[in-house]
Amino acid sequence: MQTSNRLFDDFARLMTDAAGAAQGVRREAETLFKAQVERLIRDMDIASREEVDVLRDLVGTLRTQNEALAARVTALEAKLGQDSTAGMSESV
Repeated sequence: MQTSNRLFDDFARLMTDAAGAAQGVRREAETLFKAQVERLIRDMDIASREEVDVLRDLVGTLRTQNEALAARVTALEAKLGQDSTAGMSESV
């Protein structure tokens, strides 16, 4: 024997509708929060990942050039030191 109680059916339908509405509110809140965070990040002028990658490559290139120039300066200073000591020994 199956009895259908209209009160329970209405209550189940109400709960289903409430759950659907709650999910809709949750999605709306997430969308709003995400939009606010994106706006905040954009206003803070934070560098993007692509910009950071470009800067990392540029710094690596500049570091290599700096090391090469430091080695060249060291070699020139050593050569200058040898030339000045050779000139002193000839004049003595």
